[in-house]
Amino acid sequence: MTKRAIVEIMNLCPVIPVLVIDRLEDAAPLAKALVAGGLKVLEVTLRTPEGLAAIAEMKKAAPEAVVGAGTVNSAALLDQAADAGAEFIVAPGLTTALAEAAKRRDLPFLPGVATAGDILRGLELGLGAFKFFPAETSGGAPAIKALEGPFGGLDICPTGGVTLANAPTYLALNSVRCVGGSWIATKDLIRAGRWDEITRLAAEAAALAR
Repeated sequence: MTKRAIVEIMNLCPVIPVLVIDRLEDAAPLAKALVAGGLKVLEVTLRTPEGLAAIAEMKKAAPEAVVGAGTVNSAALLDQAADAGAEFIVAPGLTTALAEAAKRRDLPFLPGVATAGDILRGLELGLGAFKFFPAETSGGAPAIKALEGPFGGLDICPTGGVTLANAPTYLALNSVRCVGGSWIATKDLIRAGRWDEITRLAAEAAALAR
């Protein structure tokens, strides 16, 4: 159930924008700008106090969007994200407690992995979809390609150091369903309210081939 649901979400768009929201008033126009550019899957990181409230604001402003919570690093935070209305959960790593919490809340779960050991642990927990993080410093596309050999049938979303320039290299890999990126809606663009520019960058990202 959870694996199937998260893969369906991963397949909606080639890029999932990774969002850091400092001001709650930015949430609604940001969601509208991203959806207008063709990106319907939005990851709101819980790195700021406004993250949880921003999830509800974005869902209200853009009902067609699938809004999830990122940087979820504990079962308690996962519960808070679920209560805030998150439709999927992204974690920087993988623990048994997180996996069990996601299963208990019946939430699609995308945990971070960087090694074969991480993937083995995830498979033992019944998972099959993973965020490869931090992608660039963990070996990039060559590392993922090497892992595809012993681990067939994985569904991967590389995040961390992914850009418009290197995203196509990742997306060309058999196991990669989408990438996560922060270049589409940077803190500076959000702070300046440059929604048209964010829509342009979103459209550029949405047009990437898989």
